[in-house]
Amino acid sequence: MLKRMALTVVLIGMAVPAFAQEPTWRKDIKPLVEAQCIECHGATAPEYNEWEILGDAKKEVGPRMDTYPHFMSYVIWPATGAMMRRLDDGKISGKPGNMYQFLGNSDADRDKNLQTIKEWLGDGAWNLNRWKERKGVPGVTKEQLETIKAKY
Repeated sequence: MLKRMALTVVLIGMAVPAFAQEPTWRKDIKPLVEAQCIECHGATAPEYNEWEILGDAKKEVGPRMDTYPHFMSYVIWPATGAMMRRLDDGKISGKPGNMYQFLGNSDADRDKNLQTIKEWLGDGAWNLNRWKERKGVPGVTKEQLETIKAKY
């Protein structure tokens, strides 16, 4: 009886990580966007294509990214990798993205929120490449795009 109980406890302990939920847009990312980004990137912000033609006025307003499709347009296409370039902490590139500072009120908050976004996108999905090559940096590859999970 004691052996059976011990085995049950071990099996339950092994199963707990399997039940750990992966980050999703609804549960993890949307609340983060609402808390940290909505003031400039909410429903009243211009859509990407509209924002693109604003010229110098782009500096005064951010593009909309309060919904999953809007947000993903800065991950996959048409603004491939823009989300990663803007939110990057600079540990690889040497320079943090211009929106990294808004990911939280402290270094710990920013690091935690960045990790949440990276986990949500998927292992290996954090890359700074654009759709096409630019200034010697190759465009994003099919293989890189396939690593993006970003569950709704």
